[in-house]
Amino acid sequence: MTQDENRAAAEPRVEFDDSGRSTGIELTEDANNGGRTEPFDPNRIEVQPRNTTISLLLQRLQRGALDLAPDFQRRAGIWSETNQSRLIESILLRIALPTIYAAENEDESWAVIDGVQRLTAITRFVDPTAIEAEPLRLSHLEYLAEYDGCTFEDLPGRLQTRVLETELVILLIRRGTPEAAKFNIFARINTSGLPLSRQELRHALIPGQARDLLAELAASDQFLAATARSVSPDRMAEREMCLRFLAFKLTPPEQYTTQNFDDFLRAAMHRINKLSEHELDQLRESFGYAMAASVIAFGADAFRKQFRNRPRRFPVNKALFEVQAVTLSNLSPDEIVALSPQRDVVSARFKELMDDPEFYDSISSGTGSAATVAYRFQSLKDLFQKVLDA
Repeated sequence: MTQDENRAAAEPRVEFDDSGRSTGIELTEDANNGGRTEPFDPNRIEVQPRNTTISLLLQRLQRGALDLAPDFQRRAGIWSETNQSRLIESILLRIALPTIYAAENEDESWAVIDGVQRLTAITRFVDPTAIEAEPLRLSHLEYLAEYDGCTFEDLPGRLQTRVLETELVILLIRRGTPEAAKFNIFARINTSGLPLSRQELRHALIPGQARDLLAELAASDQFLAATARSVSPDRMAEREMCLRFLAFKLTPPEQYTTQNFDDFLRAAMHRINKLSEHELDQLRESFGYAMAASVIAFGADAFRKQFRNRPRRFPVNKALFEVQAVTLSNLSPDEIVALSPQRDVVSARFKELMDDPEFYDSISSGTGSAATVAYRFQSLKDLFQKVLDA
């Protein structure tokens, strides 16, 4: 079997969610994704334990000084009505809750990283209007069954006081700690079974309009059509794909020089947070154009590996998403129209490109290095130019 046939026959690895279901995204390795090229200065890292009460945390939430990132919800189903009720029951029984991890922002607000679902359940029970949620009505309690069906207001006053005065332990990473250090610290936390994905961490630690834009693009009809609705939103993989596109629109591939792809994506989110509405509209338009062009050029195989001797359909590949979408977004409408009847030619040339070990590696491992980024973008650019010049 040839080297190409070995690559084509290899079963692609995929990313999984907490329940073990495929996210529909091929697992790739970004060079130094989350790794460090320089050591941290330990004198700039400050982690401080804080003891606070549920009442004080709710006051923070009401003032906008506590960020629960309400759409940052890990796997639906883990926190059912029963799970949430049992958490409240633990509080009523004076059972200590696990430590909550948070980061302090420059404005002294706290971004909760680990403990979002716990605090969301507590808020939904005590003050649901603070997160615009339906009130939690206790159900399937194990030891306090007499309170099944109760809301917070239905509890006796002494139990309401017990809930509000319950102390929680917060491990707070203080502002002034380098952002890269915060990401490194939180990436090590594993209190809920599966560590947070890199995009879940970016979402939690970098508030602002970038969050909203990524959520909007990932839910857009254009994205869903181009990816054949095959990408699960459970671990925010679809938002990372959109972010990769935006990052290379803001910083053209030829200007990409870093060896740490995670730093690059974080910087892109910060930059998006500072854009005007007009600039955001330009990115939206470019994204929609790229998604439509990808369907024209690749059809149902957009963003997926293709091999000449392997007809199977592969999962979406993040590196292919960024390189195909960004490259096509830079072609003119006339050039996209010219590609429309050439889909078979594009597919044939792309399968030939997949025979190139250097290109294959550039979308499979070490995908965040400057050399691999440059190689895959130049390769796709050359491919389309050859088709258009034929």
